[in-house]
Amino acid sequence: MFSEIPIPAYTNKSLIYMSPDIVTWRNILVKQLDGKELPDVRKFYENFSENQVFIILAHELTHHSDLFLDEFEDERENSICFEEGICFYLPRKILLSEKEFNEITFTEMKLVEILEDKYGKHSVDNFGSSSYQCNLSSIMFDYWRSYIAVKHLIEVRANNNPNAVFKEYHNWHNEGRKVPLTQYFGLNSFFD
Repeated sequence: MFSEIPIPAYTNKSLIYMSPDIVTWRNILVKQLDGKELPDVRKFYENFSENQVFIILAHELTHHSDLFLDEFEDERENSICFEEGICFYLPRKILLSEKEFNEITFTEMKLVEILEDKYGKHSVDNFGSSSYQCNLSSIMFDYWRSYIAVKHLIEVRANNNPNAVFKEYHNWHNEGRKVPLTQYFGLNSFFD
């Protein structure tokens, strides 16, 4: 036991750990409500499907994509929010039905909106900087924001072209990462 915060899925350079137990996932996901009375969100998480659990595994697999420039042992300065957002976005967009995709997006947007005052006091560029010392909701808040930002970036700014977003990400890196990636993408106001 390392923490009171459950982490049923993670990846590193040589290992992906994933609990396939859907009941465990449902219980953990309901805890993300942070004690808030959100019947529609609760219902969504209480009915979390096997397909949604599969998406979590696909998220972990996406971290191993060669499209990301940072390696697991790297510091990942100024790009972790992008990587996490992409790892949520791509598997969901590719593997979920439009209805499932919209449901999870709506759920996470609602949670961000409701928990913004409590957990949104830092830049998304500081992804996870203090959250792992807190609770599950504070940890997931950065993931949700990153996903929403990447969704906006791909669907609105890049006209549904993830390759264009990756091209800009590589340009940012090749130019020396002079500014945070969110600033390079012009997403600063997105989090104000």
